[in-house]
Amino acid sequence: MTTTARPRPGQPRGRTPQVLLVAGSCVAGAVMTATLVAGVAGGRADALGALAGGSIALCFLLFGSLVVEVATRIAPQAAMLMALLTYTLQVLLVALVFALLNSSGAMGATLSSGWLAVGVIVATLAWTAAQLVGSVRARIPAYDIDLPEPAEAASGSCTGTSSGTSSRAHEVGAT
Repeated sequence: MTTTARPRPGQPRGRTPQVLLVAGSCVAGAVMTATLVAGVAGGRADALGALAGGSIALCFLLFGSLVVEVATRIAPQAAMLMALLTYTLQVLLVALVFALLNSSGAMGATLSSGWLAVGVIVATLAWTAAQLVGSVRARIPAYDIDLPEPAEAASGSCTGTSSGTSSRAHEVGAT
């Protein structure tokens, strides 16, 4: 038996914007730290490489999360398929961006390829850690129980007696 999640009036539809904001902020902080370390350790090309790598990773990670979120809201049963397709597209696009950077001559002269990789790795690790913490802290119910509204419970429209047994149980027991 499957259930469909129905948001109640006034209930937020999801925590995705909040989680993405926190994850994006963590990534931005980690990339800025890597950029600062690269700038101090090596110079301008290293700092630009770390900044470019982190920025590329952040853009692709945000894109993937937003696509999967939209797909989940539209067709929850296709969410895993969309996640796998989005991930494959992300890997291909990152490879394409790296190939374009390499063929344009920007690698080496303007951007340090080593620090570009460090930026991507730092951004990915920060994103993963922030998503993990956000998922663990999220209070997501395993199932949705339709409880009577407080007004109905107060008016006594529930079918039950004060002892907690149903009126049907009294009828069966009485015969």
